Amino acid sequence: MSRPDDAKRRGRRQLLLIASLFVVPVVTAILLYHSVDWRPVVNSRGTLIDPPRTLAITGLTLTGGMATPADAFQGRWSVIRPVTGDCGARERALLKELARVRLALDKDADRVQRVVVHDGGCVAGTIESDESELRVFSVDAEFLAQFPPSVDGATGIYIADPLGNLMMSYPATGSARGLLKDLERLLRLSSIG
Repeated sequence: MSRPDDAKRRGRRQLLLIASLFVVPVVTAILLYHSVDWRPVVNSRGTLIDPPRTLAITGLTLTGGMATPADAFQGRWSVIRPVTGDCGARERALLKELARVRLALDKDADRVQRVVVHDGGCVAGTIESDESELRVFSVDAEFLAQFPPSVDGATGIYIADPLGNLMMSYPATGSARGLLKDLERLLRLSSIG
C-alpha cells in the first residue's frame, strides 16, 4: 500500500513544481512592480515635465501678423525654442544645431518640426532668412509663461508631443546629442505623429 501513496506524493510534487514555474515569476514581477525601492530606470537626457502641459495658442501670431492656426503644435512632434530679447549669433548657432538634430533623424525628420517663439525682440526676418523648415511665431508674455525654466534656470529647448502637450525640457547650453537620442526613442515608441 505504500507504493500507491508514494506515486501520489511524487505526482503531487511534480504538479507543484510545474505550477511554481508559472506562478513564481508572476508573483515576483508583481512584488517588484509594487515595491517602493525598485523602479525601472529611464535614461532620458532631458527633464520630464510632469504632468504634461497643453500649450494654449492664445497670443501667438505668425511673423507676418496673421493669426496662428489652432493646430499649430498638433500632428507633429515639435522642438520649440522660446527666445526673449535679441536673436544674436549664439541663438542662430543653436537653431542650426537643432536643424542638424532634425536632419539626423533621417526618415523620421518629417515627423518633427522646429519652432521658434519670440517676444518681438528678434528683428523680423533675422531667423527666417537663414533657416529652412523653421516655423517662427511672435508671442506675448502670457504664452512664454507656459514654458517652465530648464535645469539651469534659463529658458531652454522644449519638446511638445503631436497632441500639443509640452512634455520635456533641455537646457539651451546642453548637448544636442541627448536631445537627438530622446527624440529617436520617442519617435520609435510613438504611434502618433
